[in-house]
Amino acid sequence: METSASLLERLCTSPDEPDWQRLFDVYTPLIRWWIRRYSSSERDAEDVVQETLSVVLRKLPGFQRQRTGSFRAWLRSVTVNCLRDSWRANRFQAVATGGSNFRQVLEQMSDPGSELSQLWDREHDDHVLRTLLNQIRPSVSEETWLAFHRVTVLNESPAEVAERLGISLNAVYIAKSRVMSRLRTEARGLID
Repeated sequence: METSASLLERLCTSPDEPDWQRLFDVYTPLIRWWIRRYSSSERDAEDVVQETLSVVLRKLPGFQRQRTGSFRAWLRSVTVNCLRDSWRANRFQAVATGGSNFRQVLEQMSDPGSELSQLWDREHDDHVLRTLLNQIRPSVSEETWLAFHRVTVLNESPAEVAERLGISLNAVYIAKSRVMSRLRTEARGLID
């Protein structure tokens, strides 16, 4: 895994097939989960997921954080627009009864200050964090992972972790630092 630039930076400057696949591996489940919430048909939902990913593929190289805001908000906007377009073209049947109810859902998802948008933000960050950690885990030793996990996730003291794992306190700090550094690099731009 390359760590010199974040996934988002690589995709915007010099995209290659493995990076695109990685982005799709990270985001397809999240987008599918959000669209499926409002779909009465799995097939309709999958069509919107594919359309959303197609738009991301076409437009991401032009993504500029300064101009468009966070990637998370940009992706939410792309998802909402694809969902709205499919719904208006009668290619998407919403679970919500009545057009006005689903229209309200779309409006809330478009409004960055709405409760629904804030839920998207939280679920996005949690999902991306879990996915990136799962991708990083195989590239570090089991001891490094355990030290990192116990200190950062289980909130155990570094001294306690060092004693339990039979390693030095310094080794615990180094393990935590290595994984956090990789995570920060990969998450840069994806998680605000």
